[in-house]
Amino acid sequence: MEKYGTDKPDLRADKEDKDLLAFAWVVDFPMFEKDDKGKWTFTHNPFSTTKPESMKDLMAKTNIENIMAAQYDLALNGNEAGGGSIRNHRPEALRKVLEIMDFSDEKIEREYGHMLKAFETGVPPHGGIAWGLDRLIMILENEPNIREVIAFAKNGEGKDLMINAPGPVSAEQLRDLRIEIKQKKENK
Repeated sequence: MEKYGTDKPDLRADKEDKDLLAFAWVVDFPMFEKDDKGKWTFTHNPFSTTKPESMKDLMAKTNIENIMAAQYDLALNGNEAGGGSIRNHRPEALRKVLEIMDFSDEKIEREYGHMLKAFETGVPPHGGIAWGLDRLIMILENEPNIREVIAFAKNGEGKDLMINAPGPVSAEQLRDLRIEIKQKKENK
């Protein structure tokens, strides 16, 4: 951001040449940022771990603005073509992330206790990357919008205008699926 003024690094010498392809790994993601209320929140994913050099600060809950996440993106000509992370597999480290985000002990236990308990039995280090094949095709085809390369693209409301989906469901379909629609009674 400081060097290029954007988080979409386009490393092509001639950015107007649509035939040039330039890949870039983006690896230095801050783990936390301040929200509009001045509290710490995650930048991408609270379940990522930190880079090894940031683990000490995480565990001490110090130098929070400089804690770096073990996250990565693959950019192609300034567009994200994939992204992923190494997941946090240590329960005590995940608890620190949640504490930094000002979650109470009760909320941590209620919403994440099952995960922390499972992690105590031993979770191997793990991670991955999600490739955006549709984004890659968009870039290779020089299309300005990803909807131009998706077979059944949705509009901004999540509707498929070509097949009018989602649409109404018949009473017979509901019965076959054993789904019952009930009206909520209002308290007076």
